Amino acid sequence: MKLASLRECGRDGTLVVVDRDLSRAVRVPDIAPTLQAALDDWVETAPRLRAVYDGIAGNPEAFPFDPRACAAPLPRAYQWADGSAYVNHVALVRRARGAELPASFWTDPLMYQGGSDRFIGPADPIEAVSEDDGIDFESEVAVITDDVPMGIAADGARGHIKLLTLVNDVSLRGLVPPELAKGFGFFQSKPASAFAPVAVTPGELGSAWDGGKVALPLLSHVNGRLFGRPNAGVDMTFDFPCLIAHAARTRHLGVGSIIGSGTVSNRQDGGPGRPVDQGGVGYSCIAEQRTVETILDGSPRTPFLRFGDRVRIEVLGADGRSIFGAIENEVVCRS
Repeated sequence: MKLASLRECGRDGTLVVVDRDLSRAVRVPDIAPTLQAALDDWVETAPRLRAVYDGIAGNPEAFPFDPRACAAPLPRAYQWADGSAYVNHVALVRRARGAELPASFWTDPLMYQGGSDRFIGPADPIEAVSEDDGIDFESEVAVITDDVPMGIAADGARGHIKLLTLVNDVSLRGLVPPELAKGFGFFQSKPASAFAPVAVTPGELGSAWDGGKVALPLLSHVNGRLFGRPNAGVDMTFDFPCLIAHAARTRHLGVGSIIGSGTVSNRQDGGPGRPVDQGGVGYSCIAEQRTVETILDGSPRTPFLRFGDRVRIEVLGADGRSIFGAIENEVVCRS
């Protein structure tokens, strides 16, 4: 089933059940007012929500679904932890600056704890203070969990994945190096992330979901032009159960925790890869394309995002239909 949060009734929105075509929706106040409330009592609410989902076509209370009216599925969350599961992305970035990739990067996931008090909706603007900060998008897949016990193994973590969605993990590349140089991690360089209109149960992905990875291309467009189409199920060094187990190694994860995959990145022909317009699968962020340009040509050519630029992120199923709906953000100046 597919779930969304309309931007109404307070900070956490109104939970709606959305049909498979993303064309109709139904409010479910008698089941749960918000997605967080539904997750808090998932064993009881999930079957009831599923019954609504299965009956949307004949439901007289169904109304046209407008993704632009949506907040993020969880407009705020108790936990947002973003991994870097595609080690190829990290390897390329380090290669561009002449740094060796530590062997541990292939055995132990990278992860940072992001701000979760306010997420951006699928059609909300990306607010930035200055283009000089190096505004970038990062196209990712994310999972939403129920309560995860501390110390759980990866095999046990699979059953705690309740929903999946897409993320635009906005980054300010110009602020990353000085922050990391302080040895205390990201903060100013990681503003609010944007999420797809809907979160879906794993069954909606069919054979594209193997319990840990989404084996479908992740499409990123910048100003209407295809920027990347890497397959999210390829070259994912650490799948979602591994990422969850990593996050829960020393702490319990509360219901509604969101775990991100990091920038989706495919190794291409044994080399750094090629942009879409050169026959490659492209990239899920501008920084990676700039990195490849630096490796091949000595310097980057592709600019970071500017005010007025638009980013679109989406995954299409085998039938060509959008699974999560599209993230469509415009970069605007926050004066």
